[in-house]
Amino acid sequence: MTSHQPAETGTRGRSTQTATLAEIAREAGVSAPTVSKVLNGRADVAPATRTRVEALLRDHGYRRRRAEATRSPLIDLVFHELESAWAMEVIRGVENVARDAGLSVVLSESAGRLTPGRTWADQVAARRPHGVILVLSGLDESQRALLTSRSIPFVVMDPAGDPGADVPSIGATNWQGGLAATRHLLELGHTRIGAISGPTRMMCSRARVDGYRAALETAGLPVDPGLIRTGDFHHETGYRQGLELLRRPDRPTAVFAGNDLQALGLYEAARELGLRVPEDLSVVGFDDLPVARWVGPPLTTVRQPLTEMAEAAARLVLDLGRAEGSAAATRVELATTLVVRSSTAPPTPPDHIGHGHGH
Repeated sequence: MTSHQPAETGTRGRSTQTATLAEIAREAGVSAPTVSKVLNGRADVAPATRTRVEALLRDHGYRRRRAEATRSPLIDLVFHELESAWAMEVIRGVENVARDAGLSVVLSESAGRLTPGRTWADQVAARRPHGVILVLSGLDESQRALLTSRSIPFVVMDPAGDPGADVPSIGATNWQGGLAATRHLLELGHTRIGAISGPTRMMCSRARVDGYRAALETAGLPVDPGLIRTGDFHHETGYRQGLELLRRPDRPTAVFAGNDLQALGLYEAARELGLRVPEDLSVVGFDDLPVARWVGPPLTTVRQPLTEMAEAAARLVLDLGRAEGSAAATRVELATTLVVRSSTAPPTPPDHIGHGHGH
């Protein structure tokens, strides 16, 4: 146990790990300090050497030991896009847990890509945070291997795609939420119910629309594909797709808008066509962002516990960091709840419906 041992070789009884580092250096044809530099995300390594060492680290399933001692007091939080209205809710949740643990939060954005860029993973390796939380984002194989070899745990929150069985993730009960939203409209007496989904590549969005379909089918109503529009979870598409739905001669009397921002866009489309919410059109959102209760009329929506989901993701990533070796992957889904406000009402009988100005 001499003082000049590199930190990652561990202490007595960890000689297999030491050998692995030496083996990797030997196989790569470089010195052990060079392998250390790659592990630490240092920039002064030739790209070809770095690639060769990374491949060997991955092949050997190398995991840095006792990373605890050399970790920075940080949690990395990566968003698919930061301007989403619910980013604040998520940041608040992660910050709550980080603050209690004496850690700071580093924010980054994968700029609309569903996986952050390669250089991002190198920067994380150099930062050595306690853990990484990815929101609506994933990791490719090489990024996962890079984090795993440094013993940097990661958790995906509300995964965009199927995160894979070995990726710890936190989500919400999106299918039940879509079901509850649509059942609420059916119970009010609506039979022509439209839907605006989010991007089809996002699992949460698909699950919400599947819940909508299930509610119609179990009520014995046909699912009309013409009443389902694809959006991107932004205000603008709620407005555009809303106009298309509401200009149909057989327009829906109610719409499940997929999320709150699309619901607000739909409000605008209804206003433009002279339709009143909820007298001529019932609207249900999803998320329950703070704005939902302040819009006119206050929005009926499905509450997704974003702050609690973020807290759960932060706690899970810290737990994974405390456990030596790989903990079993976990999938946690927090419950969604229907919040009924003033944007939903029974449909107006046909002869009383305010006909929009179909342009």
